Amino acid sequence: MSGSILLDTTIAIDHLRNGNKQLVAHLQAGGLAYLPVIALGELCAGVERSPVPSKTLAEVWHLKASVTLLYADDVTAANYGKIYGQLSRAGTPIPQNDIWIAAFALEYQMPLATKDPHFGRVDGLVVLAW
Repeated sequence: MSGSILLDTTIAIDHLRNGNKQLVAHLQAGGLAYLPVIALGELCAGVERSPVPSKTLAEVWHLKASVTLLYADDVTAANYGKIYGQLSRAGTPIPQNDIWIAAFALEYQMPLATKDPHFGRVDGLVVLAW
């Protein structure tokens, strides 16, 4: 998926709060952005903690409309297992939801745009530190 990127929740949140410059430039250049359903769930959890949930939810749905949502399948699950095993053997775990997000990136062979440095622990994952 040339010209495509996968968004981690940290980038989605940054974009909702500040209009992430790298993401804006990527989209303006005709690039495509994808969001794993796991990240959408994390965004929805953030809505529940928001002081103005209805406004925040509207912002999340607006972002969702500008990206393509990806759903987990058996390949995603297999990648999750491989990543979990690799990180466990190395003694360098990362949050469970982030393992799922990394599994999507590997499945679709897309770089992952994130602010979380721990994604660098995942073998074969291309990380864009935005």
